[in-house]
Amino acid sequence: MIDLTLEDIEFIKILATSDSTILQAGMNDATRKRLDERVGVILREYYHENTQNLNTKCTEQLMKYGITEDDGKAAIACARRLGIDIS
Repeated sequence: MIDLTLEDIEFIKILATSDSTILQAGMNDATRKRLDERVGVILREYYHENTQNLNTKCTEQLMKYGITEDDGKAAIACARRLGIDIS
């Protein structure tokens, strides 16, 4: 189980509601590193929990912060378009 920070939640919400082409244009190295090393790990755990029926409680944590299943799916799709490995 991952401890989520407010910054993690904000990154996920931004990914869930933004166009990847706009994010790509404004992304710097620090943002890319954060997405790869932190948010990517969270989204990977969420993805595996929902596709392999793992009981990591990641979905439960995200729901607690107002991130719905649709938000999670949208964030994963956007992260993939940005080149973040999720699977």
